Amino acid sequence: MTESTPKRLVRRGRIFPEITISPEELAKRKAEKDAFHQRCRAIFERVRPQFIDKHYGWYIAVEPDSGDYFIDADIELASHKARQKHPNAVHCMFCLNETGATGTI
Repeated sequence: MTESTPKRLVRRGRIFPEITISPEELAKRKAEKDAFHQRCRAIFERVRPQFIDKHYGWYIAVEPDSGDYFIDADIELASHKARQKHPNAVHCMFCLNETGATGTI
């Protein structure tokens, strides 16, 4: 006597193939993200010389619409200060060093 196992439908690929983002929308989102980062970077480059000597390695959260920036030795506290002052705004994080990079590889 042989038992047959039920056949399962095997799906390969996207989980929700009906939800896709067009290449135009992806390009638009990338352009907006790059423009946002450039605005933040301009503020960071302007204030970096003031703080890099005394606060080297600290973090700076930049909110580009108001031009405000928040500095702290802890990345979470700098982000928290930015969220307190501008709760609905997006901010960009930099490290007070030569490159502005915040992480390690």
